[in-house]
Amino acid sequence: MRIVFCLSAFTLCFLLGAAKPNIVVILTDDQGWGDLSLNGNCDLDTPNIDSLASDGARFERFFVCAVCSPTRAEFLTGRYHVRGGVYSTSAGGERLDLDELTIADTFKAGGYATGAFGKWHNGMQYPYHPNGRGFEEFYGFCSGHWGDYFSPPLEHNGRIVKGEGFCIDDFTSKAMAFMEKSHRAGKPFFVYLPYNTPHSPMQVPDRWWDKFKDKKILLHNRDPKRENLPHLRCALAMCENIDWNVGRLLKKLKNLGEEKNTIVVFFHDNGPNGVRWNGGMKGRKGSTDEGGVRSPLLVRWPENIDKGMAIKPIASVMDLLPTLADFAGIPVVSKKKLDGRSLKSLLLGQETRRPERTIMNYWRGKVSARTQRYRLDHTGKLFDMVDDPGQYKDISKLKPEVAIRLRKEVAHWNETVLSELGKDARPFVIAHPDYKWTQIPARDGKAHGGIRRSNKFPNCSYFYNWTSLEDKITWDVEVGASGTYEAIIHYAVPEGDEGARIQLSYSMPDATLPSGKKGFWSSGNVFLIEEAHDVPNRGQENDRVQRMESYVKDFKPQKVGKIKLRKGKGELKIQATNIPGKTAMEFRLLMLKRLD
Repeated sequence: MRIVFCLSAFTLCFLLGAAKPNIVVILTDDQGWGDLSLNGNCDLDTPNIDSLASDGARFERFFVCAVCSPTRAEFLTGRYHVRGGVYSTSAGGERLDLDELTIADTFKAGGYATGAFGKWHNGMQYPYHPNGRGFEEFYGFCSGHWGDYFSPPLEHNGRIVKGEGFCIDDFTSKAMAFMEKSHRAGKPFFVYLPYNTPHSPMQVPDRWWDKFKDKKILLHNRDPKRENLPHLRCALAMCENIDWNVGRLLKKLKNLGEEKNTIVVFFHDNGPNGVRWNGGMKGRKGSTDEGGVRSPLLVRWPENIDKGMAIKPIASVMDLLPTLADFAGIPVVSKKKLDGRSLKSLLLGQETRRPERTIMNYWRGKVSARTQRYRLDHTGKLFDMVDDPGQYKDISKLKPEVAIRLRKEVAHWNETVLSELGKDARPFVIAHPDYKWTQIPARDGKAHGGIRRSNKFPNCSYFYNWTSLEDKITWDVEVGASGTYEAIIHYAVPEGDEGARIQLSYSMPDATLPSGKKGFWSSGNVFLIEEAHDVPNRGQENDRVQRMESYVKDFKPQKVGKIKLRKGKGELKIQATNIPGKTAMEFRLLMLKRLD
């Protein structure tokens, strides 16, 4: 009797002990499903991104979240973002709970070099920082948006550095250098490239803007009267810049000889950030309707994923963690139950249909449920997404059994998943024992007295109008480790207003004193703003469209001495003790460097 074994190329690779595949994940920010020529947009050209579909697989219905940080959290954990405590895009609500393990933790444990390059947006201070979430290398920024895209202040593994040119080009270059370094070391790499465009402010190099600034737009939104054409044109220009960088990255993989053994994944974090063509779908960024949460998903892995595959079953961003771990042959390190499912069998052509599933989308109290055919929106209306992809006709009365079933599923999800969110009582951690640097920006501070924030969106804002000795800036913090820290502030002050004396202090109202009793404890120092640093607002010189976010300044760093901190909860404060001019200073950032 003759037994015949038929093994896939994928299975054979692992049986023969072949090298683990490299992983490159590209996530764009505020790019709509319709912002690709692949999806029928004739107003721009994205040949490099399109090639990922022609050389690999594309998912016809792939879903993310309505806004930035929730999508990132679901990618990182394979779980609904509310389970991980992510409920906002700033003010601490973007932080991913510390008991959640990430996709980087999984790949690091699996022997991979792990690096992230771009916009993090799931926590700034360690251990929420990417270096505390499994990424050995991080270059970029941790806030929800940034104030200038041309050589801005960024960070490299916690330390403030100056970016090199347009940030998307810079992030790509740093990612390619990391890939090459890992390749030379003979180590598989997991690279996460969370780009921050076409998120506003709307900035792009001349090469792309010049092509689009006067371009006649052929495709329009379903509500064209609401379009802002300069914004639309710049968004498309930014998308073409992204495509150019994807092309650079693919070429690098080929030059390194890693093309065939690298899985490249491309998707977006939510719907478009403006009113523009999006395939006629309802909704945009911030909406839980189809247009707010549908993204392309393109996956290329030469010789293992067939060229030109079109995958019909619905999928979620939460599926990427189990899928990529499955492909790499490594276990997921999280002990928590994943909401995502591995897509490996679909991508390898071993399966074309799947059991029915429902994917939930939640944002600010609105829950929408998506099955293979139907979407129940947050108001309880039901739509047939095959016959009515634009969500024009409510069929809940024509299909009452479907509407009732999905409403019950939403209610169950609210009770069993959304209920995990709870009240946010997480501390604002600084001075963690496992990390040298702590960023303490104006973004996270509270202004008292006459001090004002430069913009209602806090991410890249600064404080100004500091004119009184009663004015102060405070942070309610929890110090991770007692010790001595060097303090550095980033400030600006007009000519003639230099000379303010500022006290930096830390106080604990309920500290354990040397006597063993509980009582008040404090430390601090006083420093002088010796030099004027009179700089104007900037960023606007690179804007193609008037922005909503804060302008920025080239703030000056100044070492201001040492401060002793004790482990536990307390208040960090800066307050002027003398203001000889009209203002004490404008404040952007306090950095702490652990000395012992």
